[in-house]
Amino acid sequence: MLSVVIESMGLLCSRQRSVNEADNQENVQAAEIERRIAQEVKAEKHIQKLLLLGAGESGKSTIFKQIKLLFQTGFDEAELKSYASVIHANVYQTIKLLHDGAKELAQNDADSLKYVISLENKEIGEKLSEIGSRLDYPHLTKELANDIEILWKDAAIQETYSRGNVLQVPDCAQYFMENLQRLSDVNYIPTKEDVLYARVRTTGVAEIQFSPVGESRKSGEVYRLFDVGGQRNERRKWIHLFEGVTAVIFCAAISEYDQMLFEDENKNRMMETKELFDWVLRQPCFEKTSFMLLLNKFDIFEKKVLKVPLNVCEWFKDYKPLANGKQEVEHAYEFVKKKFEELYFQSTGPDHVDRAFKIYRTTALDQKLMKKTFKLVDETLMRRNLIEAGLL
Repeated sequence: MLSVVIESMGLLCSRQRSVNEADNQENVQAAEIERRIAQEVKAEKHIQKLLLLGAGESGKSTIFKQIKLLFQTGFDEAELKSYASVIHANVYQTIKLLHDGAKELAQNDADSLKYVISLENKEIGEKLSEIGSRLDYPHLTKELANDIEILWKDAAIQETYSRGNVLQVPDCAQYFMENLQRLSDVNYIPTKEDVLYARVRTTGVAEIQFSPVGESRKSGEVYRLFDVGGQRNERRKWIHLFEGVTAVIFCAAISEYDQMLFEDENKNRMMETKELFDWVLRQPCFEKTSFMLLLNKFDIFEKKVLKVPLNVCEWFKDYKPLANGKQEVEHAYEFVKKKFEELYFQSTGPDHVDRAFKIYRTTALDQKLMKKTFKLVDETLMRRNLIEAGLL
């Protein structure tokens, strides 16, 4: 009887030890989880949230890709290769747009004859238009590239390209048309520049974490940038990102003052940008949020403004040209900049006056300029943080 009792007590003690060991193990695991959570919370406090906003075709996605190239590891070979089909699609879409646009202008324009494609190129044009209408595009072969090159050089297509502002011709058109032989090489791997020119409409939300002075920085700010689609049907996705934003980086394509929206051909793109900027500025959640305004596509603007007067846009109807050449470009740019400044201060209530506001002239395709711009943005936001902390 005694041996049974002793044996039972031994089993009880053994079970108790197992329970205690399990409890200790659970406590250690719980403590480790809490430690990691605390570390993540502490790390998150040092990450500044940036929101990249703007209308469709403003250049936001190109800026996003530049940040990946400048402040991260860039694109590896697999990522570069994945852009080949996108670039080939851009080529087919562009040549179809120009071919179909030429046909429409040849029928409806007052000076219709200059848009008539030459007889020897009509068959090529019809073939390429059919390819451009497909859901799946073929690989860009040398034969197809030669056909596209022939059609691109047709006088009617060049005349049509000059009307690109009406036909929604993408900014990448000339670049890709001038590189067709390289793009059609059997071993083609897109370059970084090709990737920057490649057009893929942003849907949903993309994010990237970076530091403008590199990953090795021991102190200072790390940024998490969110990019969302700029087209009207994408903007409903913006709202849930509006909380806890350090700065809004608003991208405005200043070259698009004579163009219409892709999604609404009766709406001027610059007027849409104006209204969108005004709406974003008035959001209550941004009352202490800094605003960095990128007046983008300056490279296109400086060529266009010498040919197409600014006052074709309703917002700029009071513009008066004063000079020629570079002086006129600077005069026009300063006028546009002032318009945005006025809009900012008109839309900024008394409770918003302490937020930072800076304007930068940008060309998203210019890597050196974008690197300099984001370092300036970084300096502005760091200074802002020091002021808020009472250290300046």
